[in-house]
Amino acid sequence: MTRPKTSANTSNFVLAIGTLASIIIVGGVLYQAQKDDLLDSEILSIPEQQVITLPEAPVVPEATIPSSNEIIDEEIEATEEKPTLPRLDESDQFVRDRISMMSSKEGLKTWLSTDDLLRRSASYLDGLSRGVILGKIFPLSSPESNFATHRDGDIIWLNAGNYERYNATIQVLTSIDMKLVAQMFHFSRPLLESAFSELGYQPRQMDGIILTALDQVISTPVIVEPIQLTRDSVIYKFADPGLESLTPLQKQLIRSGPENTQRLQQQAILLKNSLLDPNGGD
Repeated sequence: MTRPKTSANTSNFVLAIGTLASIIIVGGVLYQAQKDDLLDSEILSIPEQQVITLPEAPVVPEATIPSSNEIIDEEIEATEEKPTLPRLDESDQFVRDRISMMSSKEGLKTWLSTDDLLRRSASYLDGLSRGVILGKIFPLSSPESNFATHRDGDIIWLNAGNYERYNATIQVLTSIDMKLVAQMFHFSRPLLESAFSELGYQPRQMDGIILTALDQVISTPVIVEPIQLTRDSVIYKFADPGLESLTPLQKQLIRSGPENTQRLQQQAILLKNSLLDPNGGD
């Protein structure tokens, strides 16, 4: 009786599988090489991550922002009638009307054209307090043009021309009267507390989140010297481990340049002082 040639069949099967796998591997390598060549030829176009997963169990800070004994509202003074706060679901126009009095920049109107402004602001501030920029929750103006670098031999440098990409956004943020923002915070505090409570936070936690978000900006180092980068795949990183270990928010501020960073820090300091000392002077 003739035995089946199982070993020969198995060998042919293994050979076929090996050949197919080789084709796939070689094709993948060629594709990746072609892709890398494209990336190298487009060194000026670098994706910037704007949404980062938050920690599962963050430590929520607590603080107390003192209440104001005298809240100035230009609209109240004009009508001599204190408007009642709307419901959170109906507060968008209320917020737009008051914030529009704080700056005349057209870009601000674009930012305010979205809905659920206070809920989005609560989530955005929650992210900022952890050093995260939640761009999809509250989209601000995107940086103009692409992220640019230049090479000096094997060394990659952050191109100082990048700083101008953020000028439009910085101009809007620095045009806002932070003392009026603090006054609006005290006046509309019940609405903000409702928005934060939907995220599971208590009033003292809300205050802590807001102050911590401001501290993230204030504590960002101001880098005036050229910044060296390294490249990991398609993502550029700071060559200095100290800079690379900063939060995404702080690294974004550094990418905006030393002058823009300082301008935003001045705004953050002014707002923090106005919140903590609502009845004080400058």
